[in-house]
Amino acid sequence: MPQPLGHEDAVALRAAELTYPQGVLEPGLAPPGYRRLDVSTRLRRRDLDAAARDLFGWRVHEGAGLRAQASDAADVLDAVVLLRLGVGRWSLRIPCRVVEVIDEPNRRGFVYGTLPGHPESGEERFVLDRAADGALRFTVTAVSRPASFLARLGGPVSRLVQKRMARRYLAALDRVPVTATPPTPVD
Repeated sequence: MPQPLGHEDAVALRAAELTYPQGVLEPGLAPPGYRRLDVSTRLRRRDLDAAARDLFGWRVHEGAGLRAQASDAADVLDAVVLLRLGVGRWSLRIPCRVVEVIDEPNRRGFVYGTLPGHPESGEERFVLDRAADGALRFTVTAVSRPASFLARLGGPVSRLVQKRMARRYLAALDRVPVTATPPTPVD
């Protein structure tokens, strides 16, 4: 589970402006220079509720190799998260805010947007879809452009890193131990 984000950090991230025009994930709305990434996989697991708990609990991000400090679970609108990749002071800071929560009977997920300090500028959507046969599909969609000097300098390498991370998210959801179902209250 992620570490709690300190109160002062959470307040600062919530007050920060998004680094892109919101809604860039919608077809045709991405400004020039933004690129779209779509990756998807059919999961071995078939329990939508358990998969959603792992997704909303930031376990997918942690399973992909990131460290997470979050104000709330990802199913809370305006939750903020500080993801980190790497070790110590050389770690990459990846601050985001949840800008949309998807909570439908056969579809769960969220969208987060980038905040100042994130190496990219844009939105990323994480969605679980349950088919009529019960199969789960996990899709990660991003529309972004490089924001930091290092990401811009990396050019095509930055795009490859982003695609690799998206694929790690997909693999992580089948790899993380299933979160236990919360106890049902007894009357």
